[in-house]
Amino acid sequence: MKKYLLPLIMLTIFETIAVTLWLTQKNLFYLFNFSYIGISISLGIFLYIRKYKYARRVAQLLVGLYMLVYLGLICSENMQIEGFWYYLFTGVFEAATIHYAVAKIFGPLLFGRGWCGYACWTAMVLDFLPYKVSETPRKKIGWIRYIIFAMSLIFVSTLFLAHVGNLEEIMFWAFIIGNVMYYAVGIILAFAYKDNRAFCKYICPITIFLKPMSYFSLLRIKCDESKCISCDKCKKVCPMEVDITDNSRKRKNGTECILCFECVKNCPKDAL
Repeated sequence: MKKYLLPLIMLTIFETIAVTLWLTQKNLFYLFNFSYIGISISLGIFLYIRKYKYARRVAQLLVGLYMLVYLGLICSENMQIEGFWYYLFTGVFEAATIHYAVAKIFGPLLFGRGWCGYACWTAMVLDFLPYKVSETPRKKIGWIRYIIFAMSLIFVSTLFLAHVGNLEEIMFWAFIIGNVMYYAVGIILAFAYKDNRAFCKYICPITIFLKPMSYFSLLRIKCDESKCISCDKCKKVCPMEVDITDNSRKRKNGTECILCFECVKNCPKDAL
């Protein structure tokens, strides 16, 4: 039963969050929302342990489609970074602010960039493209994410300073347009750089929250150096180009591990 400890822990964490928010916010939605997400992620990990080939994709689709279609399109909640700024400026701790606190600000202290591997609705689509591993050298254009981050903050700040009306409707359309642009740019970059995760590496503004917090992540893939034969198979299959053989927190691209476990699956000596 020890091998099923991780999905049980993840389910317990999300159920704790679900019950806590339900009782403190007095809103039954949070019980359903975080229970569903916890069950979906735990199911993905469980299926991985059972060696199901598409285990992570199951969790990715269950959570990603729920957040994109149900929360975003049906419930008209902007779960992008603009929605986070919107709720933050209104002083309301709900929707996007809770989502960011759990998945992208405090959550990464526990599970690092797990959001990117199991729940992101942008990566959910990009991972269907053919370039699972980068076929070109890494580009030095990561500074673009800071521009996108600043633009989103300026956009929402301007709306509040100008006292623009119908902010909720504007946020909904910002969610629609923003997603269309994200998918378009992500697909173009994937084919241009032959790398499905090019958007995650260079453009995504959420990584500004994720990267520093992931540095301290408790849940990390580590290498048993006594078993490692330096075959580099783990490096060849890593979509984020992480040097997983280095156990230091300062390892190459160390804050970008999305816990996809491709390295673990491909290690011939079970050193990871």
